[in-house]
Amino acid sequence: MRHILAILLENEAGALSRIVGLFSQRAFNIESLTVAPTDDNSLSRITIATIGDDKVLEQIVKQVNKLVDVIKISELTDRKHVERELLLVKVAAMGDKTRTEVKRITDIFRGSIVDIGKQIYTIELTGSSEKLNAFIETLSNETEIIESVRSGCVGIARGEKAMRV
Repeated sequence: MRHILAILLENEAGALSRIVGLFSQRAFNIESLTVAPTDDNSLSRITIATIGDDKVLEQIVKQVNKLVDVIKISELTDRKHVERELLLVKVAAMGDKTRTEVKRITDIFRGSIVDIGKQIYTIELTGSSEKLNAFIETLSNETEIIESVRSGCVGIARGEKAMRV
């Protein structure tokens, strides 16, 4: 089962390493990991996407909660939430037909062409992992993908729920 964990913690050196170490000790794979300071520079928020057994995840959550730096941990997949991921992809854009098709596909997926070279377009797209996967598959049927990079999942609970101190 896929799990998305949101962790609020003190913005201190080594805090991320301790959290990742708990996953490693339990042989639990991290699918994606994003970290950034919050509106309060003394705090960071980590979003971890992982796939695995509920029992092992429960133990990891309990152990993460015990870490001194951790203020709060929440599993987003337990409730209604919004999740997004960012994709930047470079594609071959040679010839008018290919350029037109790449622009059309990008528009359909509500992406943006953020850089245009003589033979390469760089495209930016945000959305769910499924949307990004579908975009890459559709695009690869039309042109060569030169390079791609993804941010990993970030998420936030819907409604009144918020991670605050």
